[in-house]
Amino acid sequence: ALRAVVLPQLQPPARAAPLTPRGPAACYGTSVTSAKIQVNGVHLHYQQTGEGSHAVLLLPGMLGSGQTDFGPQLKSMNKQLFTVVAWDPRGYGKSIPPSRDFPPDFFERDAKDAVDLMQALKFKKFSLLGWSDGGITALIAAAKYPNLIHKLVIWGANASVTQEDVRIYNGIRDVSKWSEKVKKPLEELYGHKYLAETCEAWVDGISRFAENSDGNICQQLLPDIKCPTFIIHGEKDPLVPQAHAEYIHKHIKGSR
Repeated sequence: ALRAVVLPQLQPPARAAPLTPRGPAACYGTSVTSAKIQVNGVHLHYQQTGEGSHAVLLLPGMLGSGQTDFGPQLKSMNKQLFTVVAWDPRGYGKSIPPSRDFPPDFFERDAKDAVDLMQALKFKKFSLLGWSDGGITALIAAAKYPNLIHKLVIWGANASVTQEDVRIYNGIRDVSKWSEKVKKPLEELYGHKYLAETCEAWVDGISRFAENSDGNICQQLLPDIKCPTFIIHGEKDPLVPQAHAEYIHKHIKGSR
C-alpha cells in the first residue's frame, strides 16, 4: 500500500541523466549488493539494488537499519525505474563501530553522512525516503543540500520536540517493556545490552531538543526545502502526534 502511494511521487525526471551501472546490482536487477564505504572517518554500511536512472536513498528511523526498516522496499521497488540505496547511519545496523551517540548536532551529522555517502557512490542527484528519525535527517539534508536532492518523501517525522513528546519518549525508554514484534529483530541485530543502552541514550538525546526555543530541531530549515515534498503520516502513530506532520506541511512550500 505504501508503494502505491510513494511510487507515483518518484517518477524519474524527464531529462535525468542515466547513472553508470555499478556492481552486481546493475547486472542482475533483483540482487542486492551489501558493502561498506568510508565516509567522514567512519565505515558506513549500505545496500544497493536496481539499475534505474532515478537514485533513491532510504533513511531508517531510531535504532533502525536499512534491512530492518526497508526490507520490502529493497525487494519490491521498481528496479528499472530506480536505483535504491538503504544505509545504516553511524552506530546503527552494520555501521558499528563506532557506537551510536547523540551529540546536539546528531541529525545534522547524519544528514551530512547520508549526502556524502551518496556522493561517494557517485550519484549526482537523488531522492530521499525517510521515516521517523530518518525523516528528520532527510528534511535537514533537503534544506542544506538543495542542488543534490531531487524529491523528498517523509513519514513519522517531526521538526520540533514538545514536553508531550518527551513524555511519550520516556514511555519507550525501557526496551524490556516493548512488544516482542518490535523488540525481537532489534535484539537480534544488536544484542540486548547495546539495544537497551542506545535506546536510553536516544531518549536523552532527542529530549534535549525540548529545551530549545519552541523545541526546535529543524523548524527554521523547512522554508529552505525547494524540492517536491510528499508527507505521509500514520493516524495511529504512537510516537509522533499528527500535528507534527501538519506543521511540516504548512512550512514547506508546495508540499503535499
